[in-house]
Amino acid sequence: MKVLFIGGTGKISSAVSALAVEKGFDLYLMNRGITDRPIPAGANVIKADMDDPSSVRAALGDLKFDAVVNWIAYTEDHIERDIELFRDRTNQYIFISSASAYQSPPVNLPVTESTPLDNPFWKYSQDKIACENRLMRAYAEEKFPFTVVRPSHTYDRTMLPFQGRWTVIDRMRKGKKILVHGDGTSIWVFTHHTDFAKGFVGLLGNNRAIGEAFHITSDELLTWNQLHEIAGRAAGALPLDIVHAPSDLINAYDPNWGVGLLGDKAASMIFDNTKIKRISPEFMCTVPYEQGAQEMVEWYDADPARQVIDEEYNAMADRIIAAQESAYEGV
Repeated sequence: MKVLFIGGTGKISSAVSALAVEKGFDLYLMNRGITDRPIPAGANVIKADMDDPSSVRAALGDLKFDAVVNWIAYTEDHIERDIELFRDRTNQYIFISSASAYQSPPVNLPVTESTPLDNPFWKYSQDKIACENRLMRAYAEEKFPFTVVRPSHTYDRTMLPFQGRWTVIDRMRKGKKILVHGDGTSIWVFTHHTDFAKGFVGLLGNNRAIGEAFHITSDELLTWNQLHEIAGRAAGALPLDIVHAPSDLINAYDPNWGVGLLGDKAASMIFDNTKIKRISPEFMCTVPYEQGAQEMVEWYDADPARQVIDEEYNAMADRIIAAQESAYEGV
């Protein structure tokens, strides 16, 4: 089966690329030749820039594919371009959307693929919804063979799941106060990229996936307090001094951080993975966050150059913590 990945070397897609080659797919990766991750042995590399469709056509020549996956499409303009480029080149086009496109906050849990798409807070999610709507129109009007995949919080060893990244681990190890949104008891789902890959490869070239949407997430449910404590244990930094602050307060101080909370992480999220398990029987998550946190801390510890301290985050966290704690003064 001949498959083209546009991108294919990112945090999520790198694991899918490796597994696709392992499974015997004839994999082509199209990118600009700039990547921090190795290309899987056996993959074919096409150098082209998606912002220049004429260069893409020239690079592809007369190649056709059983499936094309665009890992880096974010706006409706990207979808319009891709429909023009691939309508006669592929039997399946897979768009990487986002679970943040679901109704936020959700009225009903668990979230299924039929949960309404409605995020009034986050433009990123609204753009993903517009992309999905355009693909639905293309399917209705010309039977353009799309599949939508909605990842939630999917990570690899380089991606600490906190605003501030390594800075939060540094604060833990120094005994500083750790800022956690809400009261820390909302439920969240982290999915290791190798687990995500097992579900995803089952969609490639699968005609049962045409015109359908799928989320691919772990069934492990953890609170944000637990997520920080597990990371702290991996870093050898327990006990933690956690300060909770409302997401609204964090948003008032830092809208860039706040929009990702109000539009995604502030509400509890539980996903029903029945649909992807039915169509991709090999999908089973086997990497718990406890193991993933250990992988992340070990990766950062292996090279001090990776341990970048974000002083802007430090200053902002300290300001929010001070504001929150001042509310209790005199009580």
